[in-house]
Amino acid sequence: MRAAILMLLAEQPRHGYDLIRAIEDRSDGAWTPSPGSIYPTLQALEDEGLVVMETVEGRKTASLTTEGEAWCDEHAAEHEALFDQGAAERSAGELRAELMALKDAAIHVARAPGPEDRTAQAVEILADARKRLYRLLADVD
Repeated sequence: MRAAILMLLAEQPRHGYDLIRAIEDRSDGAWTPSPGSIYPTLQALEDEGLVVMETVEGRKTASLTTEGEAWCDEHAAEHEALFDQGAAERSAGELRAELMALKDAAIHVARAPGPEDRTAQAVEILADARKRLYRLLADVD
């Protein structure tokens, strides 16, 4: 987390949610840190003197200090491939993205007015998908 934040801040100042989105984008969805991991890490980096926090356009925005820039320069080679994703990580990211889209669709079905049996149909579809996924695992083992 620490290296990812510093590497992204070396490009430009960013606020917490921008860092979350950037990490998710750079890892093709395989890595989405939570605010509970971003903000304490930013605080620790600020305490170490590598990052300074300033309010910009109403948002607490982090940028590197001179010491932070020196740290990034010193460790550039180590972190060059930080966001490189292999096939397994890309597949996991694709699966996660599809799962999130499925969740959103299920929520829309549950909230939309319509026939009473629509929710029951959605439950059947989801139960069938779950069973098919477990069958996929059974075929592998």
